[in-house]
Amino acid sequence: MMRGLHRLALTCALSLALAPAFAATDAKLAPPAAPAPSRDKALLAYQHDLVSVLAPRADAMPLLAAAILSRPLTDLPKFNNFHGLIDRADHADGAADIAAAISWTRLADCDSKADACPNASALEQLTTQAPDNAAVWLLKIGEDTRNMKQDAARADLDKAANAKLYEDYAGTSLKALANSVGILPPPADTYDSANTSGAAGVQVVLVYGLASAQPQPVLQVTAKLCESAAGDAAIKADCLKLGKVLEWGSSPLGRSLGLHLREVLADDPAQQEDAKHARLSLIWQVQSFSRLLARAQNDAAIAQHLVTIARRGGTEMSVLLTALRDNNIPTEAPADWQPPSASQPQS
Repeated sequence: MMRGLHRLALTCALSLALAPAFAATDAKLAPPAAPAPSRDKALLAYQHDLVSVLAPRADAMPLLAAAILSRPLTDLPKFNNFHGLIDRADHADGAADIAAAISWTRLADCDSKADACPNASALEQLTTQAPDNAAVWLLKIGEDTRNMKQDAARADLDKAANAKLYEDYAGTSLKALANSVGILPPPADTYDSANTSGAAGVQVVLVYGLASAQPQPVLQVTAKLCESAAGDAAIKADCLKLGKVLEWGSSPLGRSLGLHLREVLADDPAQQEDAKHARLSLIWQVQSFSRLLARAQNDAAIAQHLVTIARRGGTEMSVLLTALRDNNIPTEAPADWQPPSASQPQS
């Protein structure tokens, strides 16, 4: 997990407004900074122990958490590895209540070296489990575009535009992990000696780091499809319709694309300006939350509260906004605020 966490920390540098083109990963909640190698090893061992304790459970949520925890581990028996655990979660008590979230996680049960990601059967299952979820059809747009099926991608866009919501199930992952990491106290060698948040800080690293590593649509593909067809009235209409769905979606990532589509495609300059302002506030929110995650490593009360918020469930976006409000951090960017440039350190 920690190698993936380091990669995400780099790609989630949150320079969203700096590039003229849409930068999807910048709107993802940035996980805490990657630990030192010795602590990395200790955290992986702790994940191994958590999986061993959770694996015998018979209900879906802890099995989902165990599957997410097991995904980066390479030395697990078949019964406890990612493939085995996510399959068991799919057949466990309570699975019907989180069926789509389980299938979403199963998208990662694939061989990236064989170019077989996302998991094709999981994606097909999602199209029947969650046909009103735009996120599913954005995954399909990515797959059909990669396979040079342009007509199919166009049909996917129509389905995404007519969907009722955008949901990437990160909130379910956060809830499952937050309700499971407390089952074992973290060993002392998982603590960061430079920080003071102790066990709560370890829980924040695991919960938010692993949830951030869940599968995501490649939203740049949809952005490119919409921008390159701006002269096609039907595609433009679908993209603007999709944008409205995304603006109220579950994640900063989806909301960012929705605002981007309105900013570049809307005919009304006032709508373009409103989208630009909202997107600036979104960057402010994500960067503020990232700073809060960093503060949590030296403040056990903040760390504990962030885990508590995740335990309640909701969406990635609702977790973010709740955390900011509970810590008296404004959710609107100050009038004169601009994102720091890529060369500037963030405070």
